[in-house]
Amino acid sequence: MTAPSLEPMPGDWTRGLAVVAHPDDLEYGASSAIARWTDEGRDVAYLLACRGEAGIDTLPPAECGPLREAEQRAAAAEVGVSVVEFLDGHPDGLIEYGIPLRRDIAAAIRRHRPELVVTGNFHETWFGGGGRNMADHIAVGRACVDAVRDAANRWLFPELGEPWSGVRWVAVAGSPLSGHGVAVDDHLDRGIASLTAHRAYLAALDGEMADPGSFLRGHAAAAAEHLPGARFATTFELIAV
Repeated sequence: MTAPSLEPMPGDWTRGLAVVAHPDDLEYGASSAIARWTDEGRDVAYLLACRGEAGIDTLPPAECGPLREAEQRAAAAEVGVSVVEFLDGHPDGLIEYGIPLRRDIAAAIRRHRPELVVTGNFHETWFGGGGRNMADHIAVGRACVDAVRDAANRWLFPELGEPWSGVRWVAVAGSPLSGHGVAVDDHLDRGIASLTAHRAYLAALDGEMADPGSFLRGHAAAAAEHLPGARFATTFELIAV
C-alpha cells in the first residue's frame, strides 16, 4: 500500500518558537526547515529544556553542559537563529512532565508570542518506523502542547504576564503521525551544517547518527518521496490550536 502524500506546511505566519529537550534535537531534521523559514524572513527562537549535560559518557555534566550549550548556539546560527534560551531545573535524562515544565514553556510562549510552535516527537516511535523514543522527548513534547493552552489562559500563571492566544499550530518534528512536510532542497546543506556544529557530541557517537551528511540526506530523501515536487523534505505532525 502506498503511503499518503504529505501536505505542505502553512506559510502565513511570521514568528516561531522551537521547544525541545536537548541540544541536537532540532538538528536531526527540523533545522533544515528552520533554515528555509528564516531565509523567507520569519523569526524563529529556540527554547531548550536542558543543556544536554548527561549526553556524553566521557564528560562529567559540569563540563558537558557548557560545551553542549555553546555547540547549540553555533548550530542555531547556521540556520539563522540568534535567540537560544535554556531552562534551569530540568536535568538532562530526568526531565519530568508536570506543572513546573508547563509553566516554564508557557512563560517563553508569552515572551516570544509565536504563531507557530515547533516541538519534538512525543510519541513512542518515530516517523519512518525508527526505534523507541526516550522519556525526555516525550515529557517536553507533551508539556509543550499543553503549555500552548496554558499560555492562552489568563487565569493560569498570571505572574507570567499577559496571556498569548496567538499560537495557531504546533508542529511536531519526526512524528509517526506526520501529515505535513517542508521541501528543503536548497536548505538541507545548512541543516547538515547545524548538526555538524555539535562536534563533541557527534565525536562520542557511533553508527549512522554520527555522520550528519549521510544521516540527514537519507532521511530527507525518504521523506521527500511523500511530498510531491521535493527532492529533500522535513516532516511534521501539524496540530491546529
